[in-house]
Amino acid sequence: MSIIVRLDVMLARRKMRSNELARAVGISETNISLLKSGKVKAVRFSTLEAICRVLDCQPGDILEYQPDDPEEELL
Repeated sequence: MSIIVRLDVMLARRKMRSNELARAVGISETNISLLKSGKVKAVRFSTLEAICRVLDCQPGDILEYQPDDPEEELL
């Protein structure tokens, strides 16, 4: 996968549990868990905005692009 989700890292830095984030953002703990594991195909900007607001971070602190093929970087 080319997009790496670092939500667990931000939660640890903020000393916050997944269920606290879910309540603060207004989504289910299951959806937070799926997002943390990278098993989602999409995330709404409004959800990403709410997560960033609660965790006081930028989207780039949560999401990272990593090419599957290192040669992709050369193109």
